[in-house]
Amino acid sequence: MRETSFAAVRSPRIMVADDHALVRSGIIALLEAAELEVVGEAGTGEEAVAVAQRIEPDVVLMDIRMPGMDGIEATAALTETPDPPRVLVLTTFDLDEYVYRALQAGASGFLLKDAPPDRLVDAVRTVATGEALLAPTVTRRLIERYLSSPAQPVPGPTDLTPRETEIWLLIARGLSNMEIGRELFLSEATVKAHVTRLLAKLGVRDRVQAVVVAYETGTVRAGGKS
Repeated sequence: MRETSFAAVRSPRIMVADDHALVRSGIIALLEAAELEVVGEAGTGEEAVAVAQRIEPDVVLMDIRMPGMDGIEATAALTETPDPPRVLVLTTFDLDEYVYRALQAGASGFLLKDAPPDRLVDAVRTVATGEALLAPTVTRRLIERYLSSPAQPVPGPTDLTPRETEIWLLIARGLSNMEIGRELFLSEATVKAHVTRLLAKLGVRDRVQAVVVAYETGTVRAGGKS
C-alpha cells in the first residue's frame, strides 16, 4: 500500500492533468514554489491515466473538462487500480453538476479553480495525507443539490454502533476530527479510531466518500438534516 503519512516520510509526488498548457504550467510552478514535487503532467484524460499508471503519483490534480476522456472518466479509471492515487478534482462554479459525479468516481475532493494559491497548496497537502477535502460551504451544498431528487435511498450498513452513526452525521456536516471531538467530548485520537472503523464498515476510502454514502442512503437528507 502507498504510504499516506507523507509528513514523516517524504514529500508527496504530484501529477497535474489539464488540457490548457498555460494553466498546467502555472499550477506546476506554484506547487514547486511551495517545495512540492511534481513528477508528471498530462493534457488529456487518456494521457492522465497512462502517465499516472506509469509513474504512480501520490496525488493527481485533475481538471474536469478535457477532450476525449474527461476528468471524471479518468478519475474513475485511476481509482479502480489496485493502488490508486488520491485525485483532487479542479472545477469552476459553472461545473457544479459534475462535482457529485466526480466524488462518485472516487475523487478525494475538489477545489474551485479561482481558489487562492495557498488554498491549492493546502488542498494538495491535505489530500496527500490521506484525508479528504471537505469544504462545508461548497461540498455539502453540491451534494445536497444533487441528492435531493425523489429517487429512493439505497440500503445503508446495519452494523454501525450509535456512536459511529453519530460521527457519520457530523462528518456529513463537514466537521473535522478535532471539531467532532469537541462536539462529542472525545479525544481526537478516539474520534480518529471511530472514523477508521466507520470507513471500513461503509467500504469507502475517505470522508468525502462517507458523505456521499450518507446522502445516498438517506442517513442525511437534503438540507443537512438527519
